[in-house]
Amino acid sequence: MARPLRKCLPNLTYHVFSRCIETKKLITDSMYKDLLVSIMKITLEKYEFELIFYEIMDNHFHFVIKTTSNGESISRIMQYIKARFAESYNRLNNRTGPFWNERFKDVIVEEQDNPLNYFLWLLWYLAYNPVRQNMIKDPREYKYGAINWYLNINHRSNIRIMIHEYFINLGNNFDERPKYFLFFEKLYKAKLNNWGQSP
Repeated sequence: MARPLRKCLPNLTYHVFSRCIETKKLITDSMYKDLLVSIMKITLEKYEFELIFYEIMDNHFHFVIKTTSNGESISRIMQYIKARFAESYNRLNNRTGPFWNERFKDVIVEEQDNPLNYFLWLLWYLAYNPVRQNMIKDPREYKYGAINWYLNINHRSNIRIMIHEYFINLGNNFDERPKYFLFFEKLYKAKLNNWGQSP
């Protein structure tokens, strides 16, 4: 069966994610997480797009990327990131063969029933990934995620995040915006408790 065609259009917000080969934990070492961040920085310099959010786990990653009118397609962006990382990882480990389990998967935020709510829920879902894996207790503590960009106006990290318009439209200034955003964190934690899981 032929693979479905990917929708590659400008000015769309993509949640993209990909897993290591056989879903092995190949990115456990902070060196490899730092490598993926550095490759994303290089990609931002090479191509025009907006990095909205990221969460890097031990065996997969999540990026939220918005394409632009004059920028590259989501396929070209992701192809570059994944290829550069695989090449670097294999070279560092004297390894050959594929690194990624499959082609990246994507969900277009603007095509969801309620894009705003979907987006806010998505960011908390991604941010709580390391919490659900018992790596940390609070997503704000995680070095390889971007949640603090949306909670602290003074936050800085090794890679710049472009705050999405959905978040900007939550209030007239930064002091107002996190209030509604934090309400979604409460909803997410309550949902997990209803499922019988710890946040």
